[in-house]
Amino acid sequence: GSSPARRTERSVTRSAPAMARRDSLFDRRGWLADARRVRSPNADARPEGTEVTLVVVHGISLPPGRFGGDAILRLFTNRLDPGAHPYFRAIAALRVSAHFLIRRDGTLLQFVACGDRAWHAGASRWRGRERCNDFSIGIELEGTDDRPYTARQYARLAVLVRRLAARWPIREVAGHSDVAPGRKSDPGEAFDWARLARLLGPASGVRVAAQGGGRGGRSPASGL
Repeated sequence: GSSPARRTERSVTRSAPAMARRDSLFDRRGWLADARRVRSPNADARPEGTEVTLVVVHGISLPPGRFGGDAILRLFTNRLDPGAHPYFRAIAALRVSAHFLIRRDGTLLQFVACGDRAWHAGASRWRGRERCNDFSIGIELEGTDDRPYTARQYARLAVLVRRLAARWPIREVAGHSDVAPGRKSDPGEAFDWARLARLLGPASGVRVAAQGGGRGGRSPASGL
């Protein structure tokens, strides 16, 4: 008998190839039909002619180490109250976002259309290319560097990456710590890249290229 966690992963990922072939899941701009939409103003146009080839995985919790609530949504929509928590005073004025957020229970939210550039990676570099925001899709997972992510999050992430790869020429998945080494450490040592690779499978055509969680000066508001 499979564990409940493994059944959850299999049930979500089994139909991923069929779902990925349905272009109607994304509209023309790149909004996903079955994600809860919360529009962020912290986005702009990608450079003309730029191919989207990379997914960057982040980890975030606000306040640090606390899950649930609406602080992440407020941060990404410029409505975070600096007086609501001492930590928020330092980040309330930041203008950051990501394309997607996956909650601890697997709930999927989308803040920026995939055709647009979300402000998630900050100063970054991948395979010799600067400004990863130009050519990547940013996916935040609600979590911390040192607490295990949930089975539902891995399952949802795998399905999402496969859907993205069916629509855009996504070739690799990396962590924020990989594109901003030394500056960022998320999604952290708690993230199991081998597990994601197994869930994606070779048929996805996407390579998990992450080196794992590096130690750096990461802020839990990881879109910086």
